[in-house]
Amino acid sequence: MATDLSRRAFLARSALIGCSAAASPFLTRISLAAAPWDARLVVIVLRGAMDGLDVVQPYGDPDYASVRGALAGGPQAGAADLDGFFSLHPGLAPLMPLWSAGDLGFVHAVSTPYRDKRSHFDGQDILEAGANALGQVRDGWLNRLLTQVPGVESRTAFAIGHGEMKVLSGPAPVADWTPEVDLALSPQAMRLAERVMQDDPAFHAAFTEASMLASGGMGLPGQPEKADAHVEVARFAAEQLRGDTRIAAFSINGWDTHGRQVKTIVPALERLAGTITTLRDSLGPAVWGRTAIVAMTEFGRTVRINGTDGTDHGTGGAMVLAGGMVRGGKVHGQWPGLDEASLFERRDLTPTGDVRAPAAWILRGLTGLDRTAMEQVVFPGLDMGRDAGFLR
Repeated sequence: MATDLSRRAFLARSALIGCSAAASPFLTRISLAAAPWDARLVVIVLRGAMDGLDVVQPYGDPDYASVRGALAGGPQAGAADLDGFFSLHPGLAPLMPLWSAGDLGFVHAVSTPYRDKRSHFDGQDILEAGANALGQVRDGWLNRLLTQVPGVESRTAFAIGHGEMKVLSGPAPVADWTPEVDLALSPQAMRLAERVMQDDPAFHAAFTEASMLASGGMGLPGQPEKADAHVEVARFAAEQLRGDTRIAAFSINGWDTHGRQVKTIVPALERLAGTITTLRDSLGPAVWGRTAIVAMTEFGRTVRINGTDGTDHGTGGAMVLAGGMVRGGKVHGQWPGLDEASLFERRDLTPTGDVRAPAAWILRGLTGLDRTAMEQVVFPGLDMGRDAGFLR
């Protein structure tokens, strides 16, 4: 098939499929793995590049309001104050009780080692591989973790949908299950859509906006997804985690906010908040107290808004931590500043930390594996640095 595909041909093909690239919040399976330790781990890949500056808003930075323009938040704009410097987007307001209880935290100004090209495909591949560069390893970092632990076994699988979680791919046994939803776009068509749109933010913004308007954010007329798909996934994960399962991994899409970000980011935030609160409620206090949730994205977004009131692919971003094992009530990380001289390539939030390091410290705390295994096998080439105390 020719790699050069016109917009008209792509739209015609999309019309025949009757689908939308922005429609499905879950285009990959939930993956589960049992392991011989007591703590539980949930990894959520936020596909599409979550704007960490919009989610965890550094309103205390002196340059914040001027560089963010119409996207500037903060308590004065209805966001919940976290610590006098950062505030939380109103879309995650349901998580504030977790923040108050010490069960919710964030890590800001982090990224994978991926730089410059800012492709979703490459960024997600590196994120899920846990590698320094593309092609360094073939399997996912969670699967490599399982290879270091004796007695790992798979769980019963329910393969209802399509796709895979690369973070759990590899030789260690895992099980797959997909919620029974009307997927609006296959993974192959999703990849085709991204190939066409990734170099044309204006086209992407228009396409996303049309999809959102047509579907309410969930699917085109006649092929709606179940609005509570994320709740179904969270409940299923919790059911397994209450038993022998120790790891669950799945994706939440919808973070590619090239246009009208004030509106287009809200459904993804609501799904994330609903997923975390459903996990808490469904796990119950005892298991929640032995659970850590790590939500991470392939890269951040530009500091300044674009011509369609959105943001483009960037570099430094934020990760979300939740659960009874997490040392919450804190925004971790070294803040780089938002003055132009401090920005990466004068356009992006400069990453001051590797997104793999918090994950590595959390894995070490949950499983007891030593630092050498983390830095040489699970995340090859990583320097974990010091333990910032991500777990209680």
